[in-house]
Amino acid sequence: MKITDKNIDGGKAFDWDLAASDYGKYRDIYPQQFYDRILARGLCKDGQAVLDLGTGTGVLPRNMYLSGAKWTGVDSSEKQIEQAKALSNGMDIEYICAAAEDIAFAENSFDTITACQCFWYFDHEKLLPEILKVLKPGGRLLVLYMAWLSFEDKIAGESEKLVLKYNPKWTGAGETMRQIDIPACYNGHFEKVYHEEYKLPVRFTRESWNGRMKACRGIGASLSETDVELWEREHIKMLSETAPEEFDILHYAALAELKKR
Repeated sequence: MKITDKNIDGGKAFDWDLAASDYGKYRDIYPQQFYDRILARGLCKDGQAVLDLGTGTGVLPRNMYLSGAKWTGVDSSEKQIEQAKALSNGMDIEYICAAAEDIAFAENSFDTITACQCFWYFDHEKLLPEILKVLKPGGRLLVLYMAWLSFEDKIAGESEKLVLKYNPKWTGAGETMRQIDIPACYNGHFEKVYHEEYKLPVRFTRESWNGRMKACRGIGASLSETDVELWEREHIKMLSETAPEEFDILHYAALAELKKR
């Protein structure tokens, strides 16, 4: 499904179906401490009912499954949901192909709602009433994010420049460590009870870093097949000349926990 938003990539269309295969293979990259910090907040564990919005290939439900929560994942990309189901084989996780704004669950169905790497894609004026309906009183909305720091990591910076060469309108470049921005419409309905931001290294090989970059919105989800091939050829060459076979990419992670009033 093609998505256009004037605030993202200058309105250039992107389609997560196009990147689903690479996404499933290369974007399951969060270190264990990313999950440990969620569990430390008492969330997504011990029989809690959790709804994961924009679940993609089910990275969050799959990696937190053994902590005991009952997960439901929702995503508008049919191909991503197919990947999620295949990668979750043997796990009791429900996946539904639907836009976050169109969720249709009974009132007070969930203890926690998560949104990882996707919160800015939503139409919050439409989403908020649905969240308020399905989230239990005192329930938590947990917004999560992780990004490479291109100004501090040379390999990430060079890869980012190459994305911009092929997709100059891409707005995913130039991240710096900051709090997650929560739209003002949530203020009267939720209280921000916790936030944290922290740096962390993420280990890659040349192949897996190339795959991670290829699966980003600026390449795999928006460029033509020909341009993706040209970008990948140039990126692999750049990595072979500048990066060791294995290396860490400096990232930062952020968490915002909101409590329903």
